[in-house]
Amino acid sequence: MALTAKQISLIQAQLESKRKTVSFDSYDLSVRQVLEMVGTGDIFVPPEYQRQFIWDTERQSVLIESVFLGIPVPSLFMATNLDSTWEVVDGVQRLGSLSHFFGNPELLEKIKREEPLKLKGLDKLDSFNGVTFQELPKSIQLHFSTRPVRITVLNDRSNLAVRFDLFERLNTGGVSLTPQEIRNCVYRGVFNENIKKMASRKDFRSVVKVHDTKGLNGTYEELVLRFFAYLNNYQNFDHSVKDFLNIYMNDNRHSGISAADSELFDRTINLLKAAFPKGISRGRAVTPVNLYEAFAVGVALALRQGKAVDVEKLPPLIEDKTLKSFTGAGSNQKRFVIGRIEYVRDAL
Repeated sequence: MALTAKQISLIQAQLESKRKTVSFDSYDLSVRQVLEMVGTGDIFVPPEYQRQFIWDTERQSVLIESVFLGIPVPSLFMATNLDSTWEVVDGVQRLGSLSHFFGNPELLEKIKREEPLKLKGLDKLDSFNGVTFQELPKSIQLHFSTRPVRITVLNDRSNLAVRFDLFERLNTGGVSLTPQEIRNCVYRGVFNENIKKMASRKDFRSVVKVHDTKGLNGTYEELVLRFFAYLNNYQNFDHSVKDFLNIYMNDNRHSGISAADSELFDRTINLLKAAFPKGISRGRAVTPVNLYEAFAVGVALALRQGKAVDVEKLPPLIEDKTLKSFTGAGSNQKRFVIGRIEYVRDAL
């Protein structure tokens, strides 16, 4: 089926408009220059990425061998920050391996390693096995230090929505980042710091139950973000939770959470803890996100309207048939989101 002239025009216009929002610079730097920038902090590895450096000794050694032999290595991908530093988007494993092999104390501390990399399992350069960088002759050290590394940098003319998209698309490390971990990298600011502090509170974590493996991957922070995003903007929710949360976090990243909203969060969590001492749940070990949204935002809206919330009214709502219809599978459509939040609000 041939495309119509209108379809072709739309395709061309969309491609052109999206391409204009992405702007890159490319550099060829030596290994030494790259690692000096890591040491000084001019290349920044977000804390969320530090858990990604999991390559074993053999895999790190193969990368080092490739650099020695001049075999092309995929370029490192960075994004420019407002202070002109570069933030790693893709290449944590490669950057960590180079730092581990170079092995000075400053770099080892940054990658959480105690000892320099001792090469292992090499095939072509098998005489290098069992050797560290510092044990090599100065001429070989210089050869390695001056090898070129290709770096592609998303410059500061690209907007943050594009930056989030690129973090997500290029996130190819051993442990993939969650959307909230990417938000923590992209939308840094006072709002991000606020939600991290709230997410760490014991009362909050007693109300929402998550899998142990998800406690450190931004899940708690995203639940706090959901509270404020829906509390203040749920009626404008469309169909994409990820985009909805991205937009709210971007819009508020420099303003932070108001004192009134912070107090409202505390009052809401205290009420939910009293109503659900074992956490919000329908008999499972974890809290369903949709159910959390309904109770947390619904209670908060009731408090904001000046209602005296009766804690005893909350537990029976867990098994309420109408609420179940708003919180089941596939309930992230606008009518379900508004429905469950306002149903709890009005039930109080």
